[in-house]
Amino acid sequence: MSTETKSLMFGILKTRYEKNFVRKDQLQKYVAFGKITAKEYEQITGEDLPE
Repeated sequence: MSTETKSLMFGILKTRYEKNFVRKDQLQKYVAFGKITAKEYEQITGEDLPE
């Protein structure tokens, strides 16, 4: 059983992305600001974080 901790913004941004309120480029900025991790970006979008 995994007890992986998510960033505070993860759930909020995941929901907003699914409702098309947040774009991938905006999520990339959240990663740059340290609000979510690159792994969380990948979990939200289903794609690798562009370099």
